[in-house]
Amino acid sequence: MNLQPRAREQPEVNLTPLIDVVLLLLIFFMVSTSFVRESEIHIELPQANDSAEAEADDTGVDILITATGSYIVNGRPLVNDRPETLRRALQQLLGDRADRPVTISADARTTHQSVVTVMDVLGGLGVARINVATVNDPRAD
Repeated sequence: MNLQPRAREQPEVNLTPLIDVVLLLLIFFMVSTSFVRESEIHIELPQANDSAEAEADDTGVDILITATGSYIVNGRPLVNDRPETLRRALQQLLGDRADRPVTISADARTTHQSVVTVMDVLGGLGVARINVATVNDPRAD
């Protein structure tokens, strides 16, 4: 009976294949990555001021959007909510004066789509002075 312990071999970890795989993955990701920056849209968001009130302009057009998405232009509700109806009403009010300011007031529960539709119609008519009415939350103080 041989009771002497055998000499244990120390396990060796060969790092060469691991380094090869990591370098291949690095090369693969470098080649497959696109370094072109996509076009970006830079916008300036409006800010509400407590100290300065907006000046009322008698020649402006007011558009109110209700919670259901109905449009009220200068206090008169439109027949339906279609963009064509809104476009015709605004053409009659603005005429050839697209430089008149337009104020959009929307209910807090109005969908974004309704507001974007109004902005799209105004942009199609060449209106550049678009104001968005805001209120300050009294609970924020």
